Amino acid sequence: MVVVARAESGVPASRRDVVVGGVTSSLLSYSRPPTVQAAPSLEERRVPRTRISEDLEISKVIKGCWQLGGGHRGGRSDRTSGHAAVEDIHTFVQNGITTLDTADIYGPSEKIIGSYRKEFPSEGRDCQVLTKFCCFNDAMERAGHLDFVSASLNRSRENIGVECLDCVQFFWADYGVKQYVSAALSLSELQARGVTRTVGVTNFDVQRLDELVKAGVRVATNQIQYSLLDTRPENGMTEFCASNGIVILPYGTVAGGFLSSRYLGKPAEEVRMNTYSLQKYASIIRQRGGWDWFQRLLQTLHKVANVRGVSIADVASRWVLQKNGVGSIIVGARNTEHIDDHMKLFQFALTDDDLGQIQEVLDQGRRPTSDVYTFERGGSW
Repeated sequence: MVVVARAESGVPASRRDVVVGGVTSSLLSYSRPPTVQAAPSLEERRVPRTRISEDLEISKVIKGCWQLGGGHRGGRSDRTSGHAAVEDIHTFVQNGITTLDTADIYGPSEKIIGSYRKEFPSEGRDCQVLTKFCCFNDAMERAGHLDFVSASLNRSRENIGVECLDCVQFFWADYGVKQYVSAALSLSELQARGVTRTVGVTNFDVQRLDELVKAGVRVATNQIQYSLLDTRPENGMTEFCASNGIVILPYGTVAGGFLSSRYLGKPAEEVRMNTYSLQKYASIIRQRGGWDWFQRLLQTLHKVANVRGVSIADVASRWVLQKNGVGSIIVGARNTEHIDDHMKLFQFALTDDDLGQIQEVLDQGRRPTSDVYTFERGGSW
């Protein structure tokens, strides 16, 4: 189990290495050995919760399982496949991150979660799994039929090993194909039949989300990209979701790792774009203001992080968590090495002064004017 190190009350985090059991290292030879305390229980480690429906609560940090799909493998730190991936899910849940985000298109991701549930059955019952129903190409033509939608959800149920899915998030690739309302209504019908507890969407814009709501679909969540680099949700989506009781679940809060100390002061030509995530978020940096502007942002985040005793990534994630309408954030993970950082998100808050310093740099960049996911669909930034 990963356990958060805690400094003695009143002792700065930077001095934790010289404090053991309440005495400084210089006094250890004259004092009793420190008492070894038991590791915090699962309940003690549980992160705050977000209610997304009458009968479903999720953790405020969600383990993203896109990385289990196969596109992020390689290197000694990779634990995205096989039993290592199962063990890592167990570690996340033991540390209070009990909600997993997956999809029908994330390769073996659903099946890995199913393997976890089989190996840890009692723990798995307290785990929430958010999956997706994604429609591309020919599937969009067929998605207007209830049987097609039902078959897809049944495969997810079998993969994950549950009778009823916790949440199915609906993605539609091309708004030019108009069956998305019919497909969403089929999801609503399957929700009424007990196939899924809730229905959400992912990367829907305001116009199409409004169509679903007006058609009678009870949309619980919208999973969208939201970060210091990508503030498109503020162009109408946060207001719409607040007005319609829809919880926002942001992904990309640290931009594939770009919003971290790893890239502070690093020349652009030395950055290796060796994963899909890095390639994707590098394009966002170019749209937002370029590498020099990005370095100014990292410098400001570093300054705030030093004052708070946390990391740049913590500040970036906390910034999103404090936004109106945000229920939980999704953190992608190839291993468990950042779990302690995730726990720190609930040990501090950004002040008005912190937020003002960050906003000053954001204002120097190119503010997006489009709705969520418009740029990815070939539209403007």
